[in-house]
Amino acid sequence: MRPSVRTIFAASLCFLLFPAHVSAQSPLAPARGKTIDVGLGYSYVREGQSVSSPVGLTGGNASITIGYSRLELKVDLGYARAANLPGTGRHNEVLSYLAGPVFHPLIHRNFETYVQVLGGAARVSGPVPLGVGSYLLGGWASGLAWAVGGGVEYRVTNAIAIRTGVDYMRTSYFDPALTLRGQSNIRSTASIVYSFVKRSRRRRLG
Repeated sequence: MRPSVRTIFAASLCFLLFPAHVSAQSPLAPARGKTIDVGLGYSYVREGQSVSSPVGLTGGNASITIGYSRLELKVDLGYARAANLPGTGRHNEVLSYLAGPVFHPLIHRNFETYVQVLGGAARVSGPVPLGVGSYLLGGWASGLAWAVGGGVEYRVTNAIAIRTGVDYMRTSYFDPALTLRGQSNIRSTASIVYSFVKRSRRRRLG
């Protein structure tokens, strides 16, 4: 027998509410109060613009988040570089400066999830494709940028956590007509996070 729409909806609702219920009842579940975190780690950017096809850039990422409870404000600095684009002998770089809100929808023991919406600017440099087999040796463009994504965070101790995430990041660069055009990128990060404000623990409820 196929389950009804009502049954599926009820099961989905229980699935969404269960983690929050467990978090509230679990002993030693993290109680997020005021937070000041600094993160430093690795970044990989799958850049949508290239002379022939999307390319991968690697680099670093640094961030500072300040907040209270589940809501934080994040400042994010990212840099990624490809040393040699195929067929050009030139490098490609993306430098981004972003900031915006971060929300933690799930907090369970030492495990958290987060979603973020960041906005700011980015500087993109590299060869400018002009057509099949032809390109300018290099150029650069600075413009508005934004990123939307999320990830998970695992707290090793009260002061140290491991954070991983994936974002859709929008930047701008020149197209073959030398017109500045929007550019789609996928960015993944892995960071070590240090908390300057010690996380308190709450006791078992009930």
